[in-house]
Amino acid sequence: MLKIVVCVSGGGTNLQAILDAMEAGAITNTEILAVVSNNAKAKALERAKRRKIPGILMSPKQYPDREAYNEAFTEKMCELAPDLIVLAGFLVRIPPRMVEKFSNRIVNIHPSLIPSFCGVGYYGLKVHEKVLERGVKVTGATVHFVNEGMDEGPIIAQKAVEVEDQDTPEILQRRVMEQAEWLLLPKAIDDIANGRIQVKDNKVVRTDVR
Repeated sequence: MLKIVVCVSGGGTNLQAILDAMEAGAITNTEILAVVSNNAKAKALERAKRRKIPGILMSPKQYPDREAYNEAFTEKMCELAPDLIVLAGFLVRIPPRMVEKFSNRIVNIHPSLIPSFCGVGYYGLKVHEKVLERGVKVTGATVHFVNEGMDEGPIIAQKAVEVEDQDTPEILQRRVMEQAEWLLLPKAIDDIANGRIQVKDNKVVRTDVR
């Protein structure tokens, strides 16, 4: 049984996609230990409460400085001892010590086709604003393992989404979620839970492909 902690900063739509996939049997062999948020008003905590999943607030505002927060955040994760940490719209940079302790056991969903529109400053709606400013015709989402860099870890899966002429950042964001994020992240969790992917030489290798 893969034990996971899901980290979310906002509405928790990717968390909901995970919960729905678990209910539908699209994610198997998986248990959610807790939902962690840096935002006391995050709807994700409400979603967790409704499912009787422990919700944990870990906000930098609770600590004197970022170093103290990073230490407390890392210790909380070590205490929970998940097999996998899932960043499902989590807007806090993962502390280096946590990355080291959970090497190849942290996954993130990013709303673009990495390496495009990623890295420092590219998060949430800002990604889709930049996509429209640049005038690209295809965007999408990426699930990847987290390493010391920003959006630089081994890619697990990507899915392309067309950009339409009348798109606003909000409309494009919704389409990317519906057509890519909500499909990719549950599938990645199920693949990991059932041993279908592993990391070798900083690349993801599928063990179910011959």
